[in-house]
Amino acid sequence: MNQPSLDFLKRLMSTISPSGFEGQATGVWLKEAEGFADRAYADQHGNAYAVVGAGGGPRVMLAGHIDEIGLMITYIDEQGYLYFSPIGGWDPQILQGQRVWIRTKTGQITGVIGKKPIHLLKEEERTKALKIEDLWIDVGAKDKAEAAELVSIGDPAVLAYGFESLRNELAVARGFDDKCGAFVVLEAARLLAKLQPQAEIYAVATSQEEIGLRGARTSAYNVDPQVGLAVDVGFASDFPTMGEQKKRLGDVSLGQGPMIARGANVNPLIFDLLLETAGAEKIPHQIVPAPRGTGTDANAIQLSRAGVATGLISIPNRYMHSPCELVSLADLENAAKLIAHTVVRIGPESDFVLAG
Repeated sequence: MNQPSLDFLKRLMSTISPSGFEGQATGVWLKEAEGFADRAYADQHGNAYAVVGAGGGPRVMLAGHIDEIGLMITYIDEQGYLYFSPIGGWDPQILQGQRVWIRTKTGQITGVIGKKPIHLLKEEERTKALKIEDLWIDVGAKDKAEAAELVSIGDPAVLAYGFESLRNELAVARGFDDKCGAFVVLEAARLLAKLQPQAEIYAVATSQEEIGLRGARTSAYNVDPQVGLAVDVGFASDFPTMGEQKKRLGDVSLGQGPMIARGANVNPLIFDLLLETAGAEKIPHQIVPAPRGTGTDANAIQLSRAGVATGLISIPNRYMHSPCELVSLADLENAAKLIAHTVVRIGPESDFVLAG
């Protein structure tokens, strides 16, 4: 990955952007888009847009959600301990003993998630699955009054992990689901700005995917695209314990290219075009089954208005919905390249109507 793009990715990953609080991340994304897009703007729902090829046709929407899972402060007790609820889907076992960053009205503060030490648990307690209501956040406050000066009810928090590079072009971070998708669609738009597409492209960093595909619904209605390509993360199966899962999810490895979904959520002609493009441009890729509607922005886009010819490209991801999500930088690059070269093949004469 070239250094400017890598620097952009790092800036994006360093933001705190749980669903409903995407502003920091969309600000970084829009500033990057302003460097090459015909137009870059946001809407009142928190979606961000970058337009390339303005005035062309048909309209093509590229969507990657910019929100991440997080926590929300819900209660402060008399001793100054903070209680919280999840934003998005969490495995509660991950949360114990973690440090958190809380975004407050005066800036970011650090806290720790506490629980009773294992030494003090009764035997029957040790065998029970941990629940979020058994946990709290300690910010070092002496009492409720001091804690309330620092933190407000409704403040968002994330686990305190940033971006780090690993061997073999791999990277680890909190929130690759799906800030890496928002990164990919903007990188694809950047490539398209140089390729002179016939289509009018709307790259969209969608909001609130983790709580119900909400931003994709509103932005797809707004753009009214004829073609939509969503980018999300997908389950890699190249790590221990995933043997049986391969029979259902497919055999997916990091570094072997983006995942191209095939099934009910995907227009077959869009799938064929993605596959044809990958072959012609020698882009590594992996095909995965999608026998029903997916839990991605592709689902919301496909069902917008009278229906949109939709495709789904996913980035193989290890350890999803943890603070240590692992992806391949090469897969990100190849996903952007696949999208850009596919969209270049779409023009006013393109027909994705399904008949026969």
